[in-house]
Amino acid sequence: MHSADGTRIGFLEQGTGPGVVLVQGAMADVSAYRRLAEALEGSHTVFRVERRGRGLSPRPYDHGHDVARDVEDVDAVLEATGASTVFGLSSGAIITLEAALTLTRAHQVAVYEPPFYPHGVDEHGVRRIDEEIERGDLGAALLDALLVAGTAPRLLERVPRPIAHRLAGIVVRADHLLRHGSTSFAHLLPGVRYDFHDVAQLGANLDRYSTLRKPVLLISGTTSPPFLREAATRLTELLPDVRHVELVGLGHDGPWNGGGPRRVAALLEAWARPPTLGRGRSRRAV
Repeated sequence: MHSADGTRIGFLEQGTGPGVVLVQGAMADVSAYRRLAEALEGSHTVFRVERRGRGLSPRPYDHGHDVARDVEDVDAVLEATGASTVFGLSSGAIITLEAALTLTRAHQVAVYEPPFYPHGVDEHGVRRIDEEIERGDLGAALLDALLVAGTAPRLLERVPRPIAHRLAGIVVRADHLLRHGSTSFAHLLPGVRYDFHDVAQLGANLDRYSTLRKPVLLISGTTSPPFLREAATRLTELLPDVRHVELVGLGHDGPWNGGGPRRVAALLEAWARPPTLGRGRSRRAV
């Protein structure tokens, strides 16, 4: 299957029932959604989409990239599968919200912690990541990706940069030996530029979503960085038809295999049904 600009977009299909499309975030491929898909397959047909620039959807990074291309990728999958419900994590959540705004095929969406930064993402840091990847310094790229994203372990934030750089380099090399293929940092880091570009392009202005009339399930975790929880609160105040659920004890990796995929799936199972108009706005913690 190909997107509007000719990029080959791959996806994995499993299960039976109403279709739900899963859009990945940064630093992961379709395999990170394996347990989420397994938890959903008894009630839904699950389509795990590979983001462009990763394993099943190979494409060299394009410095002229626009988030509209990612939305076109989602549209191509919706057209090919007949699904109308989309779920996205992190940068994939931003793509999912944009899809809801612009695609008639996306009838309802669920998002997990879209990373809207209060003052926008560090664009200087994003450019530095691009330069580090271009010269092959993947340790520095991993370090800066974590720092710019605001998800770095406290150890990396506290130690001097030369030491943090060395530690990140060791992690990249060890990870490559352990995981080898498309799931390793060495393979995923070049594509992270798509994620940072999308986040930087949309900035901190969330007012655009005040016109989104489609049903939105907004999920966040109570142990995630404060800026992610604040963004969820702001979106809840803006979206006309939103249900915000906080999952106690989960962090930004909640939907991934090592997070709490079954808890996320339980919410999606109830949500990914033929949409009901006018659900309104609500918020709760579970």
